[in-house]
Amino acid sequence: MKAFLMYRDRDFDPEQLLVRREKELRHSRGNPDQALDLQQILPWNGEALRQDLGLDVLLNAMSQGDKFMYEVAKVAMLASLTDADAIRYRQHILADCLQNEQIVRELFQIAIETIESEKKNYWSFLTRYPGGILHRAVDVLRLFVGMLRRLRNVADQHADKFESEGFARLFAMLKKELSDEYFAAIEGHLNRLKFRNGVLLSARLGKGNKGKSHVLRKPHEDQRSWLTRLISERPPSYTFHLHPRDEAGTRALAELSDRGVNLVANALAQSTDHILSFFQMLRTELAFYVGCMNLYGQLVQMGEPACFPDFAPAGQRRLSFSALYDASLTLSMGRKVVGNDLDADGTDLVIVTGANSGGKSTFLRSIGLAHLMMQAGMFVAAEAFSSELCDGLFTHFKREEDTTMESGKWDEELARMSEIVGRIKSNSLLLLNESFASTNEREGSEIASQIVTALLQRRVKVFFVTHLYHFAHFLFARGSSRAVFMRAERRSDGTRPFKLIVGEPLQTSYGEDLYRAVFSGDGSRMAPARRDKAAV
Repeated sequence: MKAFLMYRDRDFDPEQLLVRREKELRHSRGNPDQALDLQQILPWNGEALRQDLGLDVLLNAMSQGDKFMYEVAKVAMLASLTDADAIRYRQHILADCLQNEQIVRELFQIAIETIESEKKNYWSFLTRYPGGILHRAVDVLRLFVGMLRRLRNVADQHADKFESEGFARLFAMLKKELSDEYFAAIEGHLNRLKFRNGVLLSARLGKGNKGKSHVLRKPHEDQRSWLTRLISERPPSYTFHLHPRDEAGTRALAELSDRGVNLVANALAQSTDHILSFFQMLRTELAFYVGCMNLYGQLVQMGEPACFPDFAPAGQRRLSFSALYDASLTLSMGRKVVGNDLDADGTDLVIVTGANSGGKSTFLRSIGLAHLMMQAGMFVAAEAFSSELCDGLFTHFKREEDTTMESGKWDEELARMSEIVGRIKSNSLLLLNESFASTNEREGSEIASQIVTALLQRRVKVFFVTHLYHFAHFLFARGSSRAVFMRAERRSDGTRPFKLIVGEPLQTSYGEDLYRAVFSGDGSRMAPARRDKAAV
């Protein structure tokens, strides 16, 4: 059985995310913080994306303290899809989840309860005796049957409320595979495997009259009435009895029984593993959608919009949105924030300049988060959002200098950019935030101009937040129809509405406004105002 809720034709990272995690959890004695290092299955720049885009805030809102759900959401968002059909497949499933939240949470809870109950029996499987393995496997399988019945009941009662291909196939599979005949057959086998009437074995005589080729036999079911059986003559048989204190005989008889049930014990253990893997995968794939529902509920509660985005294949250069906002900022502040609008289809380059603390970096993060959410099959934090898919998302944000740096900030910036350039490919998206600001205006502008020009020639889409006036003005003067210039708005009184508008780059970032805000509310202690050029 397969869930197929994340992909149409395959599981969601089952080997790395499930099998290895469960083994490491057991070795770490159930401490989730010591298990599952996901770095090997995340993109090489996953940590940079988390740091630059404030992704942890979003992941924490999705997981609500659940470590496993956090890990699933992290992998799903950073391992972006590039196939349009796969993204739509998830969007339709998520739309079903939002319409039937309680039912989906019930399915998720069934999977969790099953896995937690199985863990209580895990150590019992470490016995080397087939009889012990068989006994515990029967108990676990009986537990699984009860949980499968609950899944079947959910499918019977609520399947008609779901419209997506993924849920329709899941419920159809549950109804087909978990039929009444299936449960009846399972119950019959489980009752028989209790061996209440003893174990029936056959064997051949080998060398030294030792038994070999032991086979467990199905007991003959006597269809006669109890009265007929009572008065009928029994077939001849040979019986021997062990003395209650005959330990050697008891041990020999137990070994003989174990030889017969060994194959059955192994087969039953494999069956429990198969059913357990289904519940594990169901929990993993539903964890992503439950996380999305958690996030959606928090955003809606704060009055923020959310929409399923429209998208085009990579390379078609589409970009338009309304009320796009930084979801991480909303969650951090606990209230609604200002969104931005833009219609920039056919553009390769977006340059953002303007007043300090005017919302430029926030806007850049909202673009990055929107693409991660869109290409994970999620909704986007906006009233409407349309874009082309990107074959890779890269960020180059300024870093604060710290003692761990082996060289200066300028060298560190160039080293990170060199690594990005070595890995980036056509139809990728690059977000730059105050890059090359650790050197002087002239040198920074020249390097930024050369790098951006080369990236555009390679068909990389670029968003650049910058205070490098000469760089921004040089590109603006070229008058390219494939470039858009935006500016952080500033009112005449110096206040910031945190709204971006399309406009020509200015030679000032209004640093004196910040000086006033820091040193005097009315400006009485402010030094004489001067133009705050980007190079200052």
